[in-house]
Amino acid sequence: MSDVYQQIAKKEGISVQYLKKGIKQGRIVLLKSKLHRIKPLAVGEGLTTKVNANIGTSPDLANLKVELKKLAVAIEAGADTVMDLSTGGDIDKIRREIVKNSKVPIGTVPIYQVAIEARKHRKPFTTATVDEIYDVIERHLADGVDFITVHCGVTRDSIKGMARKRRVCGVVSRGGSMMIEWMQYNKKENPLYEYYDRLLTLAKKYNATLSLGDGLRPGAIADATDEYQIRELMVIGELVKWARKANVSVMVEGPGHIPINEIEANMLLEKNVCDGAPFYVLGPLVTDVGAGYDHIVAAIGGAMAAYYGADFLCYVTPSEHLGLPNIQEVKDGVIATKLAGHAADIARGLKRARKVDLEVSKARYDLNWKKLLTLLAAPDKAKKIYKRSPSKLKETCTMCGEFCAMKKTREVFRRARK
Repeated sequence: MSDVYQQIAKKEGISVQYLKKGIKQGRIVLLKSKLHRIKPLAVGEGLTTKVNANIGTSPDLANLKVELKKLAVAIEAGADTVMDLSTGGDIDKIRREIVKNSKVPIGTVPIYQVAIEARKHRKPFTTATVDEIYDVIERHLADGVDFITVHCGVTRDSIKGMARKRRVCGVVSRGGSMMIEWMQYNKKENPLYEYYDRLLTLAKKYNATLSLGDGLRPGAIADATDEYQIRELMVIGELVKWARKANVSVMVEGPGHIPINEIEANMLLEKNVCDGAPFYVLGPLVTDVGAGYDHIVAAIGGAMAAYYGADFLCYVTPSEHLGLPNIQEVKDGVIATKLAGHAADIARGLKRARKVDLEVSKARYDLNWKKLLTLLAAPDKAKKIYKRSPSKLKETCTMCGEFCAMKKTREVFRRARK
């Protein structure tokens, strides 16, 4: 393990002591199941911002080959982790193939499969027993999944009054809505909360990380930072402490749709309530009108969230709110989110992030196109744009041609030195 710590510390530009201290405090987690042959990924305080890509089938579109291509494209584009959110086709086979073919940590949401299997037996999800729910969770962990999203904070108390005082978009989390439906039908507490010790035992058995899902996250700007979101966060804060006492690594998932002026407060609130636990946010999306361009909307929010304390950004693709993403949209979502995280890392003063930008700027000033095009976040796209309309001058591009400011500056300085 000491070699692993040294490798991570070197990659992150931190000391081994800092890394060990962060892990001990629960402010840094290592994502790696004991059954998945990959290098551990460190997520948390003082580290570079990590990016997750969601892939997976739907009841309408279930093609394993396509999902494996999405996996490969996401990793090639720079995704640090991938989540399989499949809800269609042979769920077990799809998950196992994704884990088998991934060199990065894989996450899942087991409760989706509980609902799918209930449907196969022509039963409503609400009839699923506690044992059936936990059997599916263990099946995911036994397949080598590195982290699982569990909506433990959606309790009977946290949703109190929601039926009377409705949100604009209600509950937009699939897992969150499932747990609400189960509780209302059975007149019982959320089994992921009531039997949380059982969940901790499973996570510890497989060395998996629990990602405490934000089942009551706002799905509209009008619902941001409301009482239901905060109630759930308070429950999650207690569950973080509970997990740490059991020596189980845990991170916290966050919203959602948040206006720009509320992002800082949301990040600081989570870090305070959850004692610095790694914060994993979806976006956040800073406006509701961006469908088709929501990867840009999420990148705006993601950059700000990461600057103010989020450690882990879940990508959003251009197809968010519209349909299942295709391969190109997966790539676009990863790159947009990687740029958001990188921008935040620069602002936070991380040497590794600033060094890359400095190298890019030096290559640009030197008009060293060959080097420049290999350093960019999306080198393939940059090369296509650069080559599609060559400049008459070899040193320049068609934006400025012979009037290139950097070319002129270099010539002026060269003459001045003679």
